[in-house]
Amino acid sequence: MESTSNHGGIQQLLAAEHEAQQIVNAARTAKMARLKQAKEEAETEIAEHKTSTEHGFQRKLQETSGDSGANVKRLEQETDAKIDQLKNEASRISKDVVEMLLKHVTTVKN
Repeated sequence: MESTSNHGGIQQLLAAEHEAQQIVNAARTAKMARLKQAKEEAETEIAEHKTSTEHGFQRKLQETSGDSGANVKRLEQETDAKIDQLKNEASRISKDVVEMLLKHVTTVKN
């Protein structure tokens, strides 16, 4: 009778060990699933942050290059205006300069 009781106890222990192993396996599977989910969430957050940072960088780059383009255009306009002013001034006084040069070249001093 004692052998049957020991055999029943051993069976009970084996069943409990099997059940514990299933619980451990289920916990391990759940842990791995949670780790995988956490990794995917982290990768998503990283991608969102990277995209946001890249968009901010591109916006700043466009703003600064846009200002640079505006400055270049403004400087070109100012330069063109100055060139036109100098051409007008030169054409206005060129006759006087030519006359002065001719006077000095043709005048002979004794």
